[in-house]
Amino acid sequence: MMAKKRGNDAGRDMTVREAGKRGGDAVRAKYGPTFYEEIGRKGGKSTKQRHGPQFFESIGQKGGNAVKDKYGQTFYEEIGHKGGQKVKQLIEEAKRATR
Repeated sequence: MMAKKRGNDAGRDMTVREAGKRGGDAVRAKYGPTFYEEIGRKGGKSTKQRHGPQFFESIGQKGGNAVKDKYGQTFYEEIGHKGGQKVKQLIEEAKRATR
Protein backbone atom coordinates (compact mmCIF):
# COMPACT_ATOMS: atom_id res chain seq x y z
CA MET A 1 0.00 0.00 0.00
CA MET A 2 1.40 3.37 -0.97
CA ALA A 3 0.87 6.62 0.89
CA LYS A 4 -0.18 9.68 -1.08
CA LYS A 5 2.47 11.77 0.61
CA ARG A 6 5.62 12.62 -1.35
CA GLY A 7 9.01 12.00 0.22
CA ASN A 8 12.31 13.69 -0.46
CA ASP A 9 13.49 10.75 -2.58
CA ALA A 10 13.27 12.12 -6.14
CA GLY A 11 9.49 12.46 -6.19
CA ARG A 12 8.61 8.83 -5.53
CA ASP A 13 5.69 7.94 -3.32
CA MET A 14 6.54 6.93 0.22
CA THR A 15 5.19 3.61 1.51
CA VAL A 16 3.08 3.57 4.66
CA ARG A 17 5.91 1.71 6.35
CA GLU A 18 8.42 4.41 5.41
CA ALA A 19 6.06 7.15 6.60
CA GLY A 20 5.60 5.35 9.92
CA LYS A 21 9.34 4.97 10.35
CA ARG A 22 9.91 8.65 9.65
CA GLY A 23 7.20 9.60 12.13
CA GLY A 24 8.62 7.32 14.80
CA ASP A 25 12.12 8.66 14.22
CA ALA A 26 10.83 12.23 14.52
CA VAL A 27 9.06 11.47 17.82
CA ARG A 28 12.18 9.76 19.19
CA ALA A 29 14.32 12.73 18.15
CA LYS A 30 11.90 15.21 19.71
CA TYR A 31 11.04 13.45 23.00
CA GLY A 32 13.82 10.90 23.49
CA PRO A 33 13.65 7.14 24.14
CA THR A 34 12.30 7.51 27.69
CA PHE A 35 9.09 8.88 26.16
CA TYR A 36 8.25 5.38 24.90
CA GLU A 37 8.92 3.88 28.34
CA GLU A 38 6.58 6.40 29.96
CA ILE A 39 3.71 5.89 27.51
CA GLY A 40 4.18 2.11 27.73
CA ARG A 41 3.98 2.24 31.52
CA LYS A 42 0.86 4.43 31.36
CA GLY A 43 -0.75 2.12 28.83
CA GLY A 44 0.00 -0.94 30.94
CA LYS A 45 -1.42 0.70 34.05
CA SER A 46 -4.56 1.77 32.19
CA THR A 47 -5.01 -1.72 30.73
CA LYS A 48 -4.58 -3.28 34.18
CA GLN A 49 -7.23 -0.95 35.63
CA ARG A 50 -9.62 -1.60 32.76
CA HIS A 51 -9.19 -5.37 32.40
CA GLY A 52 -7.59 -6.52 35.65
CA PRO A 53 -4.28 -8.28 36.24
CA GLN A 54 -5.68 -11.62 35.04
CA PHE A 55 -5.85 -10.12 31.52
CA PHE A 56 -2.03 -10.11 31.37
CA GLU A 57 -1.96 -13.71 32.56
CA SER A 58 -4.41 -14.66 29.82
CA ILE A 59 -2.51 -12.95 27.00
CA GLY A 60 0.77 -14.36 28.34
CA GLN A 61 -0.66 -17.88 28.18
CA LYS A 62 -1.95 -17.29 24.64
CA GLY A 63 1.47 -16.07 23.57
CA GLY A 64 3.21 -18.96 25.26
CA ASN A 65 0.91 -21.47 23.61
CA ALA A 66 1.48 -19.85 20.21
CA VAL A 67 5.25 -20.13 20.68
CA LYS A 68 4.92 -23.74 21.85
CA ASP A 69 2.77 -24.59 18.82
CA LYS A 70 5.28 -22.95 16.49
CA TYR A 71 8.57 -24.17 18.00
CA GLY A 72 7.63 -27.17 20.14
CA GLN A 73 8.25 -28.15 23.76
CA THR A 74 11.99 -28.63 23.24
CA PHE A 75 12.32 -24.92 22.49
CA TYR A 76 11.31 -24.12 26.07
CA GLU A 77 13.69 -26.74 27.40
CA GLU A 78 16.56 -25.22 25.40
CA ILE A 79 15.90 -21.63 26.44
CA GLY A 80 15.38 -22.72 30.04
CA HIS A 81 18.74 -24.46 30.00
CA LYS A 82 20.42 -21.40 28.43
CA GLY A 83 18.84 -19.16 31.06
CA GLY A 84 19.98 -21.44 33.86
CA GLN A 85 23.52 -21.48 32.49
CA LYS A 86 23.53 -17.68 32.29
CA VAL A 87 22.38 -17.38 35.92
CA LYS A 88 25.09 -19.83 36.95
CA GLN A 89 27.69 -17.77 35.07
CA LEU A 90 26.51 -14.52 36.66
CA ILE A 91 26.66 -16.04 40.15
CA GLU A 92 30.22 -17.25 39.53
CA GLU A 93 31.25 -13.82 38.23
CA ALA A 94 29.73 -12.14 41.30
CA LYS A 95 31.59 -14.53 43.60
CA ARG A 96 34.89 -13.81 41.84
CA ALA A 97 34.27 -10.05 42.03
CA THR A 98 33.78 -10.15 45.81
CA ARG A 99 36.98 -12.10 46.51
